[in-house]
Amino acid sequence: MKQEAAAPSSIESPLRHTEFRKLFSAQVIALVGTGLTTVALTLLAYNMAGENAGIVLGTALSFKMVAYVVFAPIVGGMAHRFPRKPLLISLDVVRAVIVLLMPFVTAVWQIYLLIFLLNLFSAGFKPVFAATIPDILPDERQYTQALSYSRLAYDLENLLSPAFAGIALLFFTFSGLFAANAVAFMISAGLILVTVLPKHEVQDRLGGVWGEISFGVRSYMRTPRLRALLTLYCAVACASAMVIVNTVVYVKETLGGSDTEVAAAFAAAGFGSMIAAMSMTRILDRVSDRLVMLVGAVGMGIGVLGIWTGPDLTTMLPVWMLIGLGWSLVQTPAGRIVNRSSSAGDRSAYFSAQFALSHACWLVAYPVAGQLGAAFGIEQTAAYMGAAIIIFAGLAAAVWPRGDETELEHIHETVKHGHLHTHGSHHQHEHGGEEELEPHSHPHHHKEIKHAHEFYIDDHHLYWPKV
Repeated sequence: MKQEAAAPSSIESPLRHTEFRKLFSAQVIALVGTGLTTVALTLLAYNMAGENAGIVLGTALSFKMVAYVVFAPIVGGMAHRFPRKPLLISLDVVRAVIVLLMPFVTAVWQIYLLIFLLNLFSAGFKPVFAATIPDILPDERQYTQALSYSRLAYDLENLLSPAFAGIALLFFTFSGLFAANAVAFMISAGLILVTVLPKHEVQDRLGGVWGEISFGVRSYMRTPRLRALLTLYCAVACASAMVIVNTVVYVKETLGGSDTEVAAAFAAAGFGSMIAAMSMTRILDRVSDRLVMLVGAVGMGIGVLGIWTGPDLTTMLPVWMLIGLGWSLVQTPAGRIVNRSSSAGDRSAYFSAQFALSHACWLVAYPVAGQLGAAFGIEQTAAYMGAAIIIFAGLAAAVWPRGDETELEHIHETVKHGHLHTHGSHHQHEHGGEEELEPHSHPHHHKEIKHAHEFYIDDHHLYWPKV
């Protein structure tokens, strides 16, 4: 999409929009609750497994990623069949119940089961929730500001939740943290209940149940800019895995630092991420999403290669900050790219595909970063991961068309099929009786036609047109 060179006028904050304010509050409260559960889970694992707590936590996080990767496309593919508000509220309530069961576990396998179930329902909630925001904020600049707020919320949650948990543990046991998360999910459900959501566009897809489940991933992978986005997320996964998995080893083992220096390194990455998020709306007013995200990926690569040079306790902070800045430049605009690539009725499927595929990147990157670090040392691992990030950035640049117009001229082949539809640019035919009510379903015939409009992969546009 081409962008204007001149700076646009100021934009009204999305927080002045009542419905978005409710949804954003729900997101922040649920994030804080989830952060408390992360701390509580660590303590629960130690309480049950002692020195093997790390193995328990690593396995539990693997179950989390598997739930994300497998279940998100299923919910996203079927979400259009259900009213969004009851679906989101139900998922919040179920998550609250699961968290309340955590203090009652008596065996490690029960932790794995509950973590899998919790994240299975989170895999349904998060993409559908994310797909709802563009309907609340149709103006792209307001939506970009909302994405920045969301990125800031994630970064602040990572920084502040451990502090909140520490304060809470002065007054009650870690079981109380699970209860607090359950309350947070219920408050989130209540806020969604009182939010007025726009009417969801009716959508009927071809291909049966499997066709609906696989629709989001298939459509995502047939869209060039989304293939580039996934490649960039491979880079993000390499960088974030390097930071999350190997920071503690590098600071404490290589540099002989303390827990304080470990926390400072994580804080530096978070600070860099927040700087990018706070600047994103102004940056994207002047520079294309493509360029911003590619620069972010290269910045991540340079930052990770900086670890290869062996920075000391002082010089490591700007290196970690550059990495955080880079991954935020890639991740913050990602919602705009997914939104631009999907119709309103298919948005949940696309966001679910993005959620699942991006987490598949982390599912691979986390163990790779850990195993390489143990086998070759952190500096050499940084060289491998940094080189991989630069390569991913180059691949994304090659896959993502430079002009990347959203309106494309294309040809529809002759086809006859039946599905629920309304009359529009793809459905103009005569019939009488009750079938005139819209939407309606009946077999209909499409003649070959050549025209141009905003192009998305869907049941009428199965492949990206050759330019």
